[in-house]
Amino acid sequence: MCSPLKSLLATGTKLWLDSIDPDFVRKNREHGTTGATSNPIIVADLLAGGRFDDKIVQFVREGLDDETIAWRMTDLLVRNAQEVFLPVWEATGGDDGYVSFEVDPLLEDPGVNMPHARRVAEYVRLGCEWSRGHKNRMIKVPATPAGLAALEDLVAAGVTVNVTLLFTPRQYRLAREAVWRGAQRRSSLADFKSVYSIFVSRLDVYTEKAVPELSPAAQGQVGILNAKRIWAENCRYWAERPTPLKQEIVFASTGVKKPGEPPWKYVAAFAGGDIQTNPPSTNDAVARSGLHFTRQVDRLPPLEVVAEIDRLVDMEKLEAVLTAEGIAKFAEPQKALLRLIAEKRAALK
Repeated sequence: MCSPLKSLLATGTKLWLDSIDPDFVRKNREHGTTGATSNPIIVADLLAGGRFDDKIVQFVREGLDDETIAWRMTDLLVRNAQEVFLPVWEATGGDDGYVSFEVDPLLEDPGVNMPHARRVAEYVRLGCEWSRGHKNRMIKVPATPAGLAALEDLVAAGVTVNVTLLFTPRQYRLAREAVWRGAQRRSSLADFKSVYSIFVSRLDVYTEKAVPELSPAAQGQVGILNAKRIWAENCRYWAERPTPLKQEIVFASTGVKKPGEPPWKYVAAFAGGDIQTNPPSTNDAVARSGLHFTRQVDRLPPLEVVAEIDRLVDMEKLEAVLTAEGIAKFAEPQKALLRLIAEKRAALK
């Protein structure tokens, strides 16, 4: 009998690691993980631990400012992960083996009064800058108004994108259409690749508080139903626009948040789907589970549960609340990272 992780991979699911910790990257690559993703929370946590203080000190001594050091460290960590997964990218002809790099979260900082047009222009500039020269780097762009508005020009410029902070079909459709418009402006679709990161567990955290009238059968199924529907729609859409490389859904935010739930709840639900970005702890729990995973991605909850969710959950309100929370979760860790580097600079002096 094959291991739980091997059975999951056998369903057709690709595993990407929700971390760029060098130790986790190497360990999970041995277990079949084929890509990774980063964000400000991951980078800030890594640097806060002190393991990379020597490098930070080196950058301080070179006279770099705090913001430059933050991005140099992010770039370094992502590059290291890219090296691990580059053989996958080469073996699949560019269909797998990517590491995601998030552009400046402070572009969306609610406390910064930046005009919309400038935000859009900065997404395009930074996306092009940070992707240049990297075969297997994806640029993460959030599905905010400015992020969505930047997608067409980014893709037209040849940038490989991972559209993140997606919660609803409405956001996904806007992202997908913008990406396809940009792709059609390229001279060739040979290396056109895009993925769409649908957040899952955050929806169930939201409905626990905002929609307590959901029955026990429906509560905790909203994120699963929503993501499976978007996955199915994505399959249909790209089947009508056959491209050399796959345009895929990433099932993101797959770590359970509710105490008592099995840590592989979302992993099992999306088995057979495109890509899962799992935290290291989730992958470890799956490996120890003793389970044999089978394809579940195209199996929806019971009809009565689906009808109840459609009746009671206001997706427009859900999108507004979770997008605002998501922006804060990106901006605050970036600010914390800058404070951390300032503290290390002060200590060095």
